Amino acid sequence: MSLENHLQELSARHKKIDDALKEELKRPSSDTLKMTRMKREKLKLKEEIQSLQGEHVS
Repeated sequence: MSLENHLQELSARHKKIDDALKEELKRPSSDTLKMTRMKREKLKLKEEIQSLQGEHVS
């Protein structure tokens, strides 16, 4: 898998989690544990994307 494809895949996963978080927030009784896990995964993906983009520029 090329770097660009990998970045696109990570970005797609990041967006999917972001969308899921937005949907969870709409629920009257949001699952805070589930949201915390999703936020951690989203942050992990963001950091990986930024790291790979930094390597790509160098």
